[in-house]
Amino acid sequence: MLIRFTIENFLSFRDKEVFSLIPGKGTLKPQHKSKPLKGTSVLKTAVVFGANASGKSNLIKAIEFGKKLVLKGSKAEQPITFDVFKLDKKSVKDNSKIEYEIQHKNKNYAYGFIFNSKEIIEEWLFEINKNSETKIFERTNSNHFDLTFLSKKNKKEEIQFIEFTAKGTPRNQLFLTQIRNTNVTENVSDISDLLNIIDWFQNALTVIYPNSKNIGKKFELLENTDLQKLFTEMLDYFDTGIDGIDFKEIDFNKIDVPDEVKEDIKNDLLSEKSEKKGAFLSNPQDDKYYLVTKSKENELEAKLLKTMHKVIGGTFELFDLKDESDGTRRIMDLIPLIIDFFKGGNVFIVDEMERSLHPNLIYDLFDFFLSKCDDINSQFIVASHESTLLTQKLLRKDEIWFAVKDKQGISHLHSLEDYNIRFDKEVRRDYLLGRYKGIPKLGNRNKLTVLPFNND
Repeated sequence: MLIRFTIENFLSFRDKEVFSLIPGKGTLKPQHKSKPLKGTSVLKTAVVFGANASGKSNLIKAIEFGKKLVLKGSKAEQPITFDVFKLDKKSVKDNSKIEYEIQHKNKNYAYGFIFNSKEIIEEWLFEINKNSETKIFERTNSNHFDLTFLSKKNKKEEIQFIEFTAKGTPRNQLFLTQIRNTNVTENVSDISDLLNIIDWFQNALTVIYPNSKNIGKKFELLENTDLQKLFTEMLDYFDTGIDGIDFKEIDFNKIDVPDEVKEDIKNDLLSEKSEKKGAFLSNPQDDKYYLVTKSKENELEAKLLKTMHKVIGGTFELFDLKDESDGTRRIMDLIPLIIDFFKGGNVFIVDEMERSLHPNLIYDLFDFFLSKCDDINSQFIVASHESTLLTQKLLRKDEIWFAVKDKQGISHLHSLEDYNIRFDKEVRRDYLLGRYKGIPKLGNRNKLTVLPFNND
């Protein structure tokens, strides 16, 4: 679970901004909060509203940037690829900062780093409780490490191995990335806190963009899940007009997607460290969808997904996904998300959730998640323009966020919790009128001089 995310000098965010999932003082909809873990509860959903180019997508890009930096790192002697806030000469020269506060493996953590395009300046990991914190490790001055806590949990020769790994961390690489890429775990007794953070990025956090196809979207599976029945029921629930799903077995190696995607799927699904048991693949050129799962023999099995439509007379005709509507294909994209959400322990961050979907469907999907999440600790965080979600009948005040870009081009974040409004106040109309900011400020159409129309 994501507790808080802090960003500074990254893309359109110049100043320190905090996106918080800590519940406010409101007592309504208590099922939207997780049960306290060492004194800290977390909201299970949040929706970020805002005009185009307000910073919503940049917030999501920042969250994913940290994930990629931890799991993939930077190539040797290559710059760390990202953009600082470019509209301030001072910011161009300043360092950037990202910090995640998370709940994972029954602990609360704060993990973050200060960096620029050349190096990681600082990096830290703390276990945090309501009234105390424990430093797991701290990196300062690029490559000076405080590993005191880890020293207490490992033997002398083992901590020497950890220190050797730390000293060998390239200046443009995170210590966690170095731990993940080297054979550390077999040589030490206990670095569980480091592995917990890596596991959260690898197995809990998923980021989905509006135009990204399901190239390599991995998901977990509950035991004995009937995927054919699950897909059929979900597509029927969302009124797609599809009468069933059929799977055609194919050779995994013959799936028409890039080789690097297949290699990534193979490495992840067969990895002992991965909780993912399946992957949903698509080819952007022909919109064919493939389901890849791991067998009991630890081998990959692939199936081509076809939709079934009833023909007049009682038989069925099979269709490829390219023959279905954009909305149906978008729902297909979301089914793996739904599977993982109800398994628990997952964080989904979705940009422009509403793409190609009817407003009633989006509303119902949120209502569906939130009505069934009492005993499930998963999060559903969305950036959206869909104002039908902007109601206290569905969401708490602290679950509604706004991204606003000021006259200097700087993005800021604030919550509906900052406004003194009644719990039964309908906020959609006031939002569209601009009370909570985060809406586009349109220009004067009479100043358009090039288009061939008459302003009289």
